[in-house]
Amino acid sequence: MRNFILADNQELTRFALESLLRQDKEANVYRASDKASLVALLKEHEAAVVLLDYTLFDFSDEDQLMIVAERFSLSDWILISDELTPQFLRRVVYASHQFSIVFKDGPLQEVREAVRAVGSHQRYISQRALEVIISQQQTEEERPSILTETETEIVRAIAQGKTTKEIAVERFASVHTITTHRKNIFRKLGVNTAHEVIKYALRAGLVDSSEFYI
Repeated sequence: MRNFILADNQELTRFALESLLRQDKEANVYRASDKASLVALLKEHEAAVVLLDYTLFDFSDEDQLMIVAERFSLSDWILISDELTPQFLRRVVYASHQFSIVFKDGPLQEVREAVRAVGSHQRYISQRALEVIISQQQTEEERPSILTETETEIVRAIAQGKTTKEIAVERFASVHTITTHRKNIFRKLGVNTAHEVIKYALRAGLVDSSEFYI
């Protein structure tokens, strides 16, 4: 028996999903209206399957979603939305095996297959989601890099939480040299903080989410 948590604030979709889930007489179905109630339910049912419409829920960004999923590592998530950006899809799919993906405007059979697979602790990524991720990856591979090899390595180090002094020691360079590289990186990326550099590194696939510093 598995517990399912519906985290979808679109009434019609929630009704349809609940009807689908209750076809399994052994399934327990709960509703979450916001992030706080979702977390409360996960505390009671840590191994639940969460059906989440990310675009309609009150997560401020994907970082919050990733933190909650990591906190409840036994849970599985089916992200079901009308539209999810390529960057978002790529990040969540590569970051954690907890996430499965389907689209609301896709075939009903895909939702059934996703629920069946995840209910058995298997991941499900719809064909459309895979195509979006592959297309995004090909686009980034074809796009010329705006950073030099050295700058890319320093971006990775920044994302791993290393200080300018630590990076200088590792690279047998002066602090002044690394500071100059940092300024050039910030200028090329059009950012002002190390946090924005980390976001770039994640979007560009330069680091895995398990590597970057929070």
